[in-house]
Amino acid sequence: MSSTSASSPSSSPSAVFSALAPYGWDEDWAAAFAPYAADGLVPGRVVRVDRGQCDVVTAAGTVRADTEYVVPRDPMKVVCTGDWVAVDPDGDPRYARAYLPRRTAFVRSTSSKRSEGQILAANVDHAVVAVSLAVELDLGRVERFLALAWESGAQPVVVLTKADLVPDPVTLAHLVRDVETSAPGVPVLGVSALHGDGLDVLVALVGSGTSVLLGQSGAGKSTLANALVGADVMDVRAARDVDGKGRHTTTTRNLLPLPTGGVLIDTPGLRGVGLYDAEGGVGQVFAEIEELAEGCRFHDCAHESEPGCAVRAAVADGRLPERRLDSYRKLMRENQWIAAKTDARVRAELRRDWKRKGAEGRAAMEAKRGRWS
Repeated sequence: MSSTSASSPSSSPSAVFSALAPYGWDEDWAAAFAPYAADGLVPGRVVRVDRGQCDVVTAAGTVRADTEYVVPRDPMKVVCTGDWVAVDPDGDPRYARAYLPRRTAFVRSTSSKRSEGQILAANVDHAVVAVSLAVELDLGRVERFLALAWESGAQPVVVLTKADLVPDPVTLAHLVRDVETSAPGVPVLGVSALHGDGLDVLVALVGSGTSVLLGQSGAGKSTLANALVGADVMDVRAARDVDGKGRHTTTTRNLLPLPTGGVLIDTPGLRGVGLYDAEGGVGQVFAEIEELAEGCRFHDCAHESEPGCAVRAAVADGRLPERRLDSYRKLMRENQWIAAKTDARVRAELRRDWKRKGAEGRAAMEAKRGRWS
């Protein structure tokens, strides 16, 4: 483990830029770090976190630091992979004293009943959603990942992995087109990490900034990470033939420098991807529904049975697939439910809305009974 001090050559501004620029260090990060530099701390980027400690790349090399100085009981405030932190220049043990304000953060809801947020990666520019072609496409899951990616502030990219399993180019093109209809404004690539097909386009997309690799177990993320890094840095295990699922070969989030520029954060396979305050992200995934909704008679139209619903009209005449509307409703309901559990004002608004809709439904039923009698 390397050791440095505030007066060592490796802590000079030029040395810091030279050592950390490949990891994303720039003048804005340097300006944000200035108060910590005045206190004798040194900057570094977190490349791995486990058991309350983190590996941090600094100008003097990679050091191991304890994270106990950063709020440990709030999942939204713990140090995570991708953070820029202020660490002690020396000492045993070393501590990550603070992290710099995050530019972006990929957040999902935890499995706890308190509906807390959990940060999977910080300061990410591109969110690469890996989807295996070894199993049937689950467009609803793709839309869920994309909602979280858009909400994070990163630019999503969908990568259809194991494209070598679809040798017919026409079939592959149809699969890409199917995903494109569920991912407006998002590049969709068919990639075979085994044979290198499509990798050049992906490398060009993620060749600068920080990219996070997301997807279910068995989606081929570790194989893809190895192909991008150009070395077998991640363990790979075969997915089950019966359902395409794999075991967690990646158990921690690791930040890896790419030989062509940029860095990649590989993540464990995600079985559950719960939304957390992602209304804006959902709106971007379903941009055509949001646009259609502007033509609805009622501004709070739920697109169910309300008269003058432009969204339902688009479904009826074939302009909007019913599946897209069902997925939109599901994600919006889930996001409202999470918001209601953490925000008393939102809970009160939802209760008022439910009561209003209930009263409207009862009034409509009474009117129908009046006409029948």
